[in-house]
Amino acid sequence: MTVNVQAAFENDPPALDFVWPGFLAGTVGALVAPGGAGKSFWALEAAMAVAGGDAPGSDLLGLGPSRAGRVVYFAGEDPAPILDCRIHAIGRHLSDTARSAIAGRMTVEPVAGSSMNVTDRHTLHQLVEKCSGARLVVLDTLSRMHRLDENSNGDMAVVVACLERLALETGASVLFLHHVSKGSAREGATDHQGAARGASALVDNARWCGFIAPMTSEEAARLGEEPKGAPPIGEARRRHFVRVGVSKQNYGSAPPDRWYSRDGHGVLLPAALSASEPTGRRKGAHRAQA
Repeated sequence: MTVNVQAAFENDPPALDFVWPGFLAGTVGALVAPGGAGKSFWALEAAMAVAGGDAPGSDLLGLGPSRAGRVVYFAGEDPAPILDCRIHAIGRHLSDTARSAIAGRMTVEPVAGSSMNVTDRHTLHQLVEKCSGARLVVLDTLSRMHRLDENSNGDMAVVVACLERLALETGASVLFLHHVSKGSAREGATDHQGAARGASALVDNARWCGFIAPMTSEEAARLGEEPKGAPPIGEARRRHFVRVGVSKQNYGSAPPDRWYSRDGHGVLLPAALSASEPTGRRKGAHRAQA
């Protein structure tokens, strides 16, 4: 299929179909984060937001999916009992209506230990059949889904090309989860495009890339929960907060970063944070008012 250049000159372009703002349907995207930062929970909640559509309360992350659609989630790291626990924990924050809508459109398939390989022609054909008509396909994590050299740009270009074929033939957006490099995690630099582990082609060839960054000590010292002027989060509580943003977005402008707090089970919920008031100043203000 070729683009009719004359028709493109003369006619208004078709409206673009985004699964959520910035993530175009039929393209490949990535979510990059350190181990244990919450990327699987974020991906599960994002998948539920798409599956739930306009069912009240289904979008815990505040992603704003454009419409409901079927979601297929391949879990390559965790066994079924862990997935059950995570889904149950998320479900505690959902209404009955949202849970029903999500359950009707979402398939979660554990594939740990199955040697799933997206670059194998037969496997890819099976994936296309299984995901036909889906709105979103999630691969958690990409390293469990192929057998090529993660540090080779040529090999990773092949992997992304296979995911692009899956997206093209199903019409779904394909989101793969991936780890950041040890250096990026050690330096606290997980919020930029080059933080992903391995070859740069993984993120360069994706059309959308989100990140999850754990709260730093500096952020914990200057930020507090609303209302404005509350005490800082502090070192003891900072592990409960993560910053989520978009480091690469080919179609449109990236949205502002957002903060999420992690509940006792790992579920991510939006957190309203602002500049805190240092404890000493706050006490002084009380004395001045007395």
